[in-house]
Amino acid sequence: CMIYVFTQMCAVLWTLHCVSQGAASLVRAREGSSAELSCSLAPTSSEATTPSLFPLHVVEWVRLGYSVPVLIKFGVYAPRVHPNYKGRVSLTRGASLLIERLTLEDEGWFECRILLLESKTDDFRNGTWTFLSITAPPVFIKTPPTFVEVLLGDSLTLSCGAHGNPRPTVVWHKDESPIEKHEKIKVLNGSLSLASVTRNISGVYKCHVSNSEGNLTHYTQLQVKGPPIILISPEDTTLNMSQDAVLQCQADAYPSNLTYEWLKQGQNVYHIESLKSRVKVLVDGTLLIPNLIPEDAGNYTCIPTNGLLSPPSASAHLKVKHPARVGRMLRETYLPVGMEGVIVCPVQADPPVLYVNWTKDGNVLNPDNYPGWMVNSEGSVFIATANDNAVGMYTCTPYNSYGTMGQSEPTRVILKDPPSFRVPPRPEYFQEVGRELIIPCEASGDPAPNVTWSKIGPTPRSPYTMLANGSLLLQPVSKDHHGGWECLATNRVATVSAGTVVMVLGTSPHAVSSVFVTTEVNQANVSWVPGFDGGFTQKFTVWVKQASRGKHEWASLPVPTSKNYLLVTGLLAATGYQFSVLPQNKLGSGPFSEIITVRTQAPTAVTTLPILDPPIFLSANRTEQGVVLRWFPPEAPFSPLTGYVLQARRDQGQWVILTSNISANQSDLHPLNELLSEPSESVNVSTIGPDGRFIVQPLPEGSS
Repeated sequence: CMIYVFTQMCAVLWTLHCVSQGAASLVRAREGSSAELSCSLAPTSSEATTPSLFPLHVVEWVRLGYSVPVLIKFGVYAPRVHPNYKGRVSLTRGASLLIERLTLEDEGWFECRILLLESKTDDFRNGTWTFLSITAPPVFIKTPPTFVEVLLGDSLTLSCGAHGNPRPTVVWHKDESPIEKHEKIKVLNGSLSLASVTRNISGVYKCHVSNSEGNLTHYTQLQVKGPPIILISPEDTTLNMSQDAVLQCQADAYPSNLTYEWLKQGQNVYHIESLKSRVKVLVDGTLLIPNLIPEDAGNYTCIPTNGLLSPPSASAHLKVKHPARVGRMLRETYLPVGMEGVIVCPVQADPPVLYVNWTKDGNVLNPDNYPGWMVNSEGSVFIATANDNAVGMYTCTPYNSYGTMGQSEPTRVILKDPPSFRVPPRPEYFQEVGRELIIPCEASGDPAPNVTWSKIGPTPRSPYTMLANGSLLLQPVSKDHHGGWECLATNRVATVSAGTVVMVLGTSPHAVSSVFVTTEVNQANVSWVPGFDGGFTQKFTVWVKQASRGKHEWASLPVPTSKNYLLVTGLLAATGYQFSVLPQNKLGSGPFSEIITVRTQAPTAVTTLPILDPPIFLSANRTEQGVVLRWFPPEAPFSPLTGYVLQARRDQGQWVILTSNISANQSDLHPLNELLSEPSESVNVSTIGPDGRFIVQPLPEGSS
């Protein structure tokens, strides 16, 4: 009985350090290391007893969020461990929990519970909660490839992520420079993205992750695939015949499998007969053309390509200077009898041709010996009226500053009758709209001519047909058939023409032409040339608006009948206006004329002349030397003085200038007798202004 009482007292008196209520502890440890969560079985010093007398107990460690304890141990039996902690947890120093090979997933809240089996109750004595905090340096969970290729214009995303504790921050660099806010490059949640890749984004990209425990860096080499970029373009080149031409073309590209194609006038140089055996394209893109000939001149285009997208191109013009030469000379040249004709010399010359010598039937041709003959600026023989004198064998020899490459092959001039009209069209045809109109045009010649029709001016939208005999068929006749038509008869000798005018009746009027506007300050005179009236009397309306106003603010002004002009009044000065003329007849309105924009004149400025003040206190005194004039300058002149003028008159006649060479600083004049050829009734002195005007100050009444 005594032993039982002692045991019960022990169950009540045992206390644990980890049971204090309301306090929580924090244990920090690094990933991969170990941590000890304290829970002591030692009694307090006042309750100390011998270890052999510890009551029987159960130790249980639980983790918040786990339904099964992390570890539970009963007496001397082996502990039971949660599968996630198997081989990693054990009890140490009594009831403390030792966790080894820590991972980030081990972070959380843990509680130590002790059950004393000899207690009167079955309740666990819960201890203090302990928070286990796991710190870890960054570890990449996703990285982009170390080498990335992307096509020019495509989108791109480079994803980079890491875990660690504290949570790592992700910073992107390009070529060692941080990527900050950019219009085209966006960084979100560690991922770098571009909507459309450009060439300048190629480079080395660095994803740098860091926290307080460490940092990591991942490098990605980014290459943009695209068509070549031309670095050196061919340049316009001028060389002499027989020299070698070198046209450079250098490009750069990724991928660098570059090939170069050269075109002349749009055709591959290897497909041109005169070039394909001589031309060579080097690996660096340079085009070599040895031993130049005149036919090599032209426009050359370099096209580098690597098979991606649209390749660029660059062009240059090659000039080949050579002595003048003749191209392909016709064996026969046909001239129309009685008409003008040309014997062509197909000259090729660079520098330009200076002159061309001709022979006729083996003798030097002097055009001055034939009336109406001349050698034109192109070196061809022009004949005003072809006749029997023109028949014969001709050759030409062109010359330029480099000389000549020789005489042409001969051409035989043959006279042929030009086409002639058997049935020409009449000068005018009148027909109502909607009906049929046939206009004849038949021609003959040797060889037989080809007959065609064309409308003078804009091509009509309405259809027209040419019959087998050369006649023009208008069916039905439309308003836009109105106007001039021309019948052409052409063979290898000449082209002759015959014209006619079709007047279409029963339509609205045609547009006026030659609208002319002259302006004054507040008015404008509008005149025009009336179009065809459609067969009915027409009248006109002038439309006007200020140029700055909207298109709905036109005003119409009627024009008196039979007038083709109108004076428009009430306009603002120095203001832009627009005018258009609209014709009308009883069938409706025709089209508006073109819009004429003018500006009214500004009012003429009234020039105010500066005010001139006369001299004051003019007096005349007789002295032994003669009469002396004295005066004073104006007190406060409105305009600066430049001098004075002396005038005189007799018997109320005209004032006569005696002298105008009196200084502005002078205030007297003597002797006056020397300036007067005869006695005068009156004299005056005038001030002279900057503009040369002067104002009179006569002597006082009775001074003569």
